[in-house]
Amino acid sequence: QVQLQESGPGLVRPSQTLSLTCAVSGDSITRDFYFWGWIRQPPGKDRELIGYITYSGSTYYDPALRSRSSISRDTSKNQFTLQLKSATPEDTAVYYCARGPEWATLAGEYNILGQGIQVTVSS
Repeated sequence: QVQLQESGPGLVRPSQTLSLTCAVSGDSITRDFYFWGWIRQPPGKDRELIGYITYSGSTYYDPALRSRSSISRDTSKNQFTLQLKSATPEDTAVYYCARGPEWATLAGEYNILGQGIQVTVSS
């Protein structure tokens, strides 16, 4: 049974980099035909896909966040990370890491999510 667990700071200062790690168990992030994504849900808003990394290591980012986002992976640890530069209070949200099929390009198409981690951007 695949499980995903997010970790990282719950409070980030404005202009700093928001960094989160997702540890995966029960599956390999290099197994064919799965995407590994980062999703967030700001207060009062719908979930949105930040981006994903594929089983082969390719990445995709939402155009609105592309200039500030970076997703990478460590296959030896079976984990992947999100970095979001120049954080602002608008980045405050619950952040989820997730697994989806290889056609998953929307947040709703990721069917296995971690429990989520609240990240607040505030001075």
